[in-house]
Amino acid sequence: MIVPGSEMLSKALHLVSQSLLIPVIAGLLAFMVFAIIELGSLISEYSQRVKVSSEKMGGIIKRLHGVPEVKEAIAASNLSQSQKNILEKIASNGHLTNNSLRAFARRMVEEEELKIAKSLEKTDVIARLGPALGLMGTLIPLGPGLAALGRGDIQALAQAVIIAFDTTVVGLGAGGLAYLISKIRRRWYEEHLSTIEAVIDPLLEVMENDKEAEDFAPIRRGY
Repeated sequence: MIVPGSEMLSKALHLVSQSLLIPVIAGLLAFMVFAIIELGSLISEYSQRVKVSSEKMGGIIKRLHGVPEVKEAIAASNLSQSQKNILEKIASNGHLTNNSLRAFARRMVEEEELKIAKSLEKTDVIARLGPALGLMGTLIPLGPGLAALGRGDIQALAQAVIIAFDTTVVGLGAGGLAYLISKIRRRWYEEHLSTIEAVIDPLLEVMENDKEAEDFAPIRRGY
């Protein structure tokens, strides 16, 4: 028994399904191209990456306490330029109260976290959607391929199977490559933020001590 209207709905569903094949293939190609570009960007980022060891961190903190001008200590440190920029912005706001200065420092760290999250979003999306689009590209041509098999058209079936296999490979490849890039970058960025937070606390301590010394200077001169 055929339900009235079911044939028309089936045709509409089939039309929608087949119309998605071209956008799926285009999306997979775009994902793969973008993943390859991001891989090149990752290699470039690795060549410019600055890793701060525990000994270097200790030297930076010691220099902050030993140099009269904190900006000079920041500029002479072994930190990356982006880390220096954040610390220099904090050091430039020494006129703020201690609470306001700490709030400003937290805001700078949060902005860096948002920038990092935005950078990781792209490859995270590809890592999740790449295999999904690959699966769609596998299933969509198999319907017409099986129908062609029923008609004895082996050539149409072979063409459908080739498309299905190709989309699966490209989807998994783009997703796997994007996942690897996100994984490596996430570890790098965690170290990046950890270094910033480790330097911010002694920097704020030095700035607060300098501010207290300036406040007590007129009193000492009065005596």
